[in-house]
Amino acid sequence: MYKNIREEELKNKVGYNWFKNFDTTEIIGNIDFTVFAKQDNLFGRTPLLWAEAKTGNFDVTTMFVQLVLTIGKARTFDKTLPPAFLGAFDFKKIAFVPYISIQDIFYLNDFNWNVTPSNHDTKEFKLIKDRIQATLKSNSYVYDYQKDEKDLKAFIANNIANATETSKIKIDKNNFIPIYLRWLEIVKPSIDVNWDELKKANILDSDFYLADLFVDDKDTNKIDDDISIRDSLFVVFQNQGYKIAKENIKQMFDATINLKNKETYLQFWKRYKRPPLKQFQDYIIERRDLLVPQDIRERKGAFFTPRQWVELSQKYLTNYLGENWQDENYIWDCAGGTGNLLAGLRNKYNIYASTLDQADINVIHERIDHGANLLKNHVFQFDFLNDDFSKLPQSLQDIINDVEKRKKLIIYINPPYAEATSSKTVTGTGENKAGVTTNFKINDILKPKIGAATNEIFALFMAVIYEKIPGCILGQFSKLKFVNGSNFKNFKDFFLAEYVSGFIVPAETFDNVKGKFPIGFTVWNTSKKNKINTISTDIYDKNGNFSGVKYFYGDLTNSINKWIKNFKDISSNQKIGYLPSPAPDFQNQTFLFLTINEGTRHVYYLPITAKNLIETSLYFTARHCIEASWLNDRDQFLFPNEGWQNDIEFQNDCLAFTLFDGQNRITNTAGINHWIPFAEQEVNAKEKFASNFMTEFIKGKIKTENEKDLFGSSTTQNEQREFSAEATAVFDAGRELWKYYHSKPNVNVNASLYDIREYFQGRNEQGRMNAKSEDLKYMELISELRSKLNFLADKIKPKIYEYEFLKS
Repeated sequence: MYKNIREEELKNKVGYNWFKNFDTTEIIGNIDFTVFAKQDNLFGRTPLLWAEAKTGNFDVTTMFVQLVLTIGKARTFDKTLPPAFLGAFDFKKIAFVPYISIQDIFYLNDFNWNVTPSNHDTKEFKLIKDRIQATLKSNSYVYDYQKDEKDLKAFIANNIANATETSKIKIDKNNFIPIYLRWLEIVKPSIDVNWDELKKANILDSDFYLADLFVDDKDTNKIDDDISIRDSLFVVFQNQGYKIAKENIKQMFDATINLKNKETYLQFWKRYKRPPLKQFQDYIIERRDLLVPQDIRERKGAFFTPRQWVELSQKYLTNYLGENWQDENYIWDCAGGTGNLLAGLRNKYNIYASTLDQADINVIHERIDHGANLLKNHVFQFDFLNDDFSKLPQSLQDIINDVEKRKKLIIYINPPYAEATSSKTVTGTGENKAGVTTNFKINDILKPKIGAATNEIFALFMAVIYEKIPGCILGQFSKLKFVNGSNFKNFKDFFLAEYVSGFIVPAETFDNVKGKFPIGFTVWNTSKKNKINTISTDIYDKNGNFSGVKYFYGDLTNSINKWIKNFKDISSNQKIGYLPSPAPDFQNQTFLFLTINEGTRHVYYLPITAKNLIETSLYFTARHCIEASWLNDRDQFLFPNEGWQNDIEFQNDCLAFTLFDGQNRITNTAGINHWIPFAEQEVNAKEKFASNFMTEFIKGKIKTENEKDLFGSSTTQNEQREFSAEATAVFDAGRELWKYYHSKPNVNVNASLYDIREYFQGRNEQGRMNAKSEDLKYMELISELRSKLNFLADKIKPKIYEYEFLKS
């Protein structure tokens, strides 16, 4: 049915022909095809299908094995809620299998998931094939698109559309505490009870949590057959409510304790498989002492790690070190604050925490008095960047001084993100923040080794850890600029370690962190000496939903700023404007705009002439046609390859984009406007323009002077510019806007796009241009121009990556 087409086209056709009532656009990791319901619920959308897609005619089992290896290698099942069904399809058929029928395959012990899923000759591929063949034979549903069309539609309507039996996260000894902390935030407020009265009777919220754990997926009590568990619970869940089971007080609370919001309760537990895994049930009951309300006080200005990211980071450590990692390793949070990063850890004898501020130590000690799972003599005041390690507790010194024990030491931190420079530093209106890093004695020692990276406190932490605790494992929250930042070249020559794994999340999810950029949790093994090259991180949105993989590059080529300097034109006397070149990443995009006169920022300004106008447009467009987001905020713009030189349509698209983008702030109030893209008669101008440079340039009538050689200088005639359909649509929309402006009385005939916007939108009391105008006709025209400009930007974007202005 779908012969002789590429895989992307196959996925599009299957999505349209069979799943048009669903959302098939979401990308999850390396999974080929996903199906979601279109409606969200309180905790996000429920995945219905993950599928492998193949062109050609493939064996069903082979396709499923490759899908299983793809999921297992990335541990996708552990990062987002798995679907109700797995699927596999090629050009002829499609097959489905309930996820729960093969989910145990992902929990195989001592299995090497780090193989290429598409390599069908590995022993791992054959092992998985042997394990799931029988299951597929009895549990899969296979349909031919043509022969079984009616049955396939019925299966999708009756099973995929109505799927509710999605797989759930299994509860074990490593995640039952983090799940409890999430339960406190989401479920506890829905329980209709007087907590103060219960506390007097020594009934805690953790007793209700345990009651929730020991039911099945239908909220049926599962403790009746297990006397030891039944006798250990003070509260049980039955008949959609809670009952106090503690013998000496249950008569005081005879009534059922109900839920105020049953939907919230159901949606929360929809994510987890209850009861806990059998082998961990006794352990969870025995260690109920770990389930104490954290009641963590956040000091003003502290960088408080959100609980969902604490839980996730500990999951990544478990994936790397194994389920017994907390018993087999030592953990030191040397930037501990009030200790919230350690919430969820269970072996207090292996945990150390230190912080600069004695007030934080007092908070943690107070928490220990109220049941926090830490030892007081393992929590101490210590200035990690200044103090000598001889001040550490002797037991921690013994670990650090022992080579083998040091390999078992995990430095688990969320250090401060403060840096010495700010936007005012580079604008010339401010100075470096005094004392941010220079107050640290270690700064003088490390400056020759890591250079400008000493401006970042988190980089100082990394460097000290690397130098003073060699061979340890580092798990840290931080910015990612130490991988791809332009100021970290020396740092990457110094910090040699094996990257293990990591994830990134929006910075705005952290309290007291401003800005839209990624914060990453990355794990490094410092006993292995590898230079930071390319790292891949899993992406999670603010709600904790896994949404793919992001690459960060440490081996970047020269920057786009070095490239643009090649086009400085010293032969022309006619300068039509200036192009600033701020730091080459998305976070500095607001400082990149065209002006008539040279600015005052501490950056290079390229004089724009006819000779370098196209290169100026490429630079401007590459940096503005892709919208800045938290995800790409630190991505670096690069010295491109030579492919753009022969792509005239791309060059012209970039010129059109530059002429009409909002960051073109050329204004006639600062000098002659050479940027009017239309002739006077096109827009019904009332007077002749002071300059027709741009229309002359577009028509190929501007001559440029070449550099002098032995035979003197020569001139080159530009060719007339031909624009694509998308670029032409932008010109058409712009022309209508110019016409409307020139229809008004007493307007500036030489107005630029920026001047036209100011005319209609005006400025507020602070002198800033208003976002909107009361002129409805103008708003219609400017909206149309922006719409056409967005279509043009979408056309340009793939070329930005093809010509390597950015790396994907």
